[in-house]
Amino acid sequence: MRWPSPALVALLVLTGCGAETVWAPDAAVSRAAHAHDGPPRLTLFTMVNNATGAGAHTALMINGAQRVIFDPAGSFRHPSTPERNDLLYGITPRMADLYTRYHARRTFHVQILRLDVAPETADRALRLAAAAGPVPQARCSLAASRILAALFPGRMRPSWFPLKTAAAFARIDGVTGEKLYEYDGDTNANLLAEWDPARAAAQ
Repeated sequence: MRWPSPALVALLVLTGCGAETVWAPDAAVSRAAHAHDGPPRLTLFTMVNNATGAGAHTALMINGAQRVIFDPAGSFRHPSTPERNDLLYGITPRMADLYTRYHARRTFHVQILRLDVAPETADRALRLAAAAGPVPQARCSLAASRILAALFPGRMRPSWFPLKTAAAFARIDGVTGEKLYEYDGDTNANLLAEWDPARAAAQ
């Protein structure tokens, strides 16, 4: 769904499309890079259908040398987040909040699982995510869980199913979590209307 307002200039739609190659230029990635001052951390997002309880999408936020979101086979698009093959750069606190709150709506909620990790683990996750895309349709959980399986052998296994990936990750020692429910309509027009790109650039 394309939002024509020039103030938004965004295409943000829940869940998966095909394996289209997208490669933002170096200058755009460098300008957007955001080094978050929190601990090295992996955050697993699982979008869950409120009506059926089925997992709809999986994404992985990585806070290492910079903070990114690996959004495999997803279609979150915004000028503030240049993309390289499903890896989104420029994940400021405001952009991370927009990402989760946009996906939480009347028909979906977001399960958020966090795990603080060693710096070298976060850096390896960044490298794996940078090499993983573009991801074909319906393989979001598989792509994200392959990264987690490489980081946590014996505790994580690749899985096609978002809820299985989330359940396995939740069993790792140190994982904390929450669920985000919101009740906007499926278009989330009000949330998008509140978004101010100029303020985002100042983050």
